[in-house]
Amino acid sequence: MADSIIEKPRLLAVGEVLWDVFETSTRLGGAPLNFCAHAKRLEIDPLLISAVGGDKLGDRAIVSVGALGLDTNWMQRSTQFPTGTARVHIGPGDHTRFEIVRPAAYDAVTLSTANLKHLEAWAPSWLYFGTLFACLPQGKSVLEELLAAFSACSKFYDLNLRTGFDSPPLVTQLLAAADVVKMNEEELVAVHDCIGLPVNREEFFRQGAERFGWKAACVTLGARGCAMWCGGEYVESAGHSISAADPVGAGDAFAAAFVHGLTSQWPVGKIADFANCVGALVASRDGAIPDWTVAEAELL
Repeated sequence: MADSIIEKPRLLAVGEVLWDVFETSTRLGGAPLNFCAHAKRLEIDPLLISAVGGDKLGDRAIVSVGALGLDTNWMQRSTQFPTGTARVHIGPGDHTRFEIVRPAAYDAVTLSTANLKHLEAWAPSWLYFGTLFACLPQGKSVLEELLAAFSACSKFYDLNLRTGFDSPPLVTQLLAAADVVKMNEEELVAVHDCIGLPVNREEFFRQGAERFGWKAACVTLGARGCAMWCGGEYVESAGHSISAADPVGAGDAFAAAFVHGLTSQWPVGKIADFANCVGALVASRDGAIPDWTVAEAELL
């Protein structure tokens, strides 16, 4: 397989932009935004569709998104709902709990026929989505429009299940729509409980691929690394020893590195190890989108 990207891949992402509220700070986040910011550092060209409110948090969000080098033209402004927020509770180990206020501005995203034509002309090769945005009717409708319009794209589903926003029928529908899936250990068990795929990771991937047509899949294992399946090959890749500072955003960075490895057509073992490195590097620093470089990740 080739070790270099033939052309800069274009990736369309849809979903939440919100402010993560910690005990001592408030930081811009949302899995799709975090993912896009990290993907841009990996020479992927991302475009994020989301919305913020017509409030001060929305103003701050637009400025911050632009400062990350991302296109803000597809950041809609909602007068119906406020900018999204999520209170973050970081527990022991890798367990983090979120209290998410809904509805929020990103629940009011709309797409016109002109919007879709513009996106089709932009010609993305990837479509990224999660569960949270699609769990309310408007978000689900928008995602279904995008899935229909970009059926030829490689579709990346990062489960990112949140309590109260994890409907089994919806998760099943999105698993069936995806070409590539990423989840953590708890989410694997949730999928097992939902649709009966085995808890054995290798069999989970193989049976999921047979049932849904997945091309690649991954389960992150926190500090222990990850298990990954791609093109029929299964690997387990050990984690990297770091001093963890903040786990929020590490999974999104891992997801961006996963896509980077796939678009680069790397062997599955190389993809898994690189994604572990990027995720660990981000977890070792404060914030969901800290500064980091590929060279730093490669030194882990």
